Amino acid sequence: MNNLMENYNYLELFLLIILTIFSGLSIRFTLGYAKQAWATTYHHTLSYALLPLITMIITTLIAGNLALSLGMIGALSIVRFRNPVKSPLELVVYFALITIGIGTAVNFQLSIILTVVINVVIIIFTKIQAVSEKKGKSLFSLSFEEGSTVNTMEVKSNSALKILEENKNLSELFSTNNPNTYNYRLLFSNKEEVSELREKIKSNKDIESIDIKYVR
Repeated sequence: MNNLMENYNYLELFLLIILTIFSGLSIRFTLGYAKQAWATTYHHTLSYALLPLITMIITTLIAGNLALSLGMIGALSIVRFRNPVKSPLELVVYFALITIGIGTAVNFQLSIILTVVINVVIIIFTKIQAVSEKKGKSLFSLSFEEGSTVNTMEVKSNSALKILEENKNLSELFSTNNPNTYNYRLLFSNKEEVSELREKIKSNKDIESIDIKYVR
């Protein structure tokens, strides 16, 4: 019998399962609060609920049993994950969920502490970013990997546009010499900034096209 079952009865084990699921979901809802839209999908929500639980059960099954551990490693090596990780944060969250599951099986107090710390750190950074945006600044730039969760503007021009090159939301700029064209990609967190910039540049005769994609 593994250590977890020796230390807890079935009711306590059930409560640990609930705790593990709640811990995973709390991170999902905190990321939603931080406007990380990629984490709020149906598949991510289920993943955050089930991954810590599955990890806890696996850790419980192989604890103190070397032969079973080797067999489980061989069985799990068959699994292949085809879904690409879109950002470093997503990868870190997966590691955190796995660690929460292991922590619940070994020492649930540490698992609770880890969950609280992760949620607090996310909330703190979200608050800091919100305060800086109110002051007209931004501590963090928007990466193209976040393109599915932000508003995008792509501008093609026959000449360099200083107003775009100096814009804080500029994500990418590339140009060609023959013909002479400048291509700008900008990422925005809200639609108002997109509309304001469009009004400023739409009368420029050197601009060939302005392509805007809003978040649904």
